[in-house]
Amino acid sequence: MSITCHVCGGREFRFEPVLWDELVEAWGLSEDERAYVDRQQGECCQACGANLRSIALAGAIRSALGMEQWLNDGLGRRRWRKLRVLELNEAGTLSPLLQQMDGHVLGVYPEVDMQAMPYPDGTFDLVVHSDTLEHVPDPVQALRECRRVLGPAGVLCYTVPIIVGRMSRRRDGLPPSWHGQSGTVDEDWKVQTEYGADAWCQVMEAGFSSAGLSAVAWPAAVAITARP
Repeated sequence: MSITCHVCGGREFRFEPVLWDELVEAWGLSEDERAYVDRQQGECCQACGANLRSIALAGAIRSALGMEQWLNDGLGRRRWRKLRVLELNEAGTLSPLLQQMDGHVLGVYPEVDMQAMPYPDGTFDLVVHSDTLEHVPDPVQALRECRRVLGPAGVLCYTVPIIVGRMSRRRDGLPPSWHGQSGTVDEDWKVQTEYGADAWCQVMEAGFSSAGLSAVAWPAAVAITARP
């Protein structure tokens, strides 16, 4: 299946596996699941360097904003530059593009607690985070906070790693598991929730009125869009 990069329009990709055996075992991934999660993280656009996860998020942002241009061009245009954007943790290769926007705010988790964010109600037009929510102890509360800081016409776009053939589960009571890199034991990278096909349900639990999915190379990379 041909892939087009939502960041730059590129069509040439390179791939390098990124998962390690200990994480695969802790996650309980089958060979097929390992393969598509590896693609999510390790298959990258040769032109701009975005991996499939970032490309799915870029596609969700473009769709939510009604943007016809590729993201790297569209965000620099006057129509979008004035958007008030909250980026929670750096969203991979999208972060330099988002930081060009006049109304950009970077909130680094856990210094900025997603469960109790220090921003007034209705502050932002767009909230973005990428593979961060799975590390938050109470992800529904974090999503409530995302909804609270959005204006009435705002939109949330985010990614979490999703294993589509199972349901989400908490890792409470299981041996600890970390994302990041092999050997990581930093509490910030500790996995609290492993997401499955019902990942979108937390959006509705948090009080959003709608939720949508955007996919790149299904099931490798999925982004979630939510509106208050």
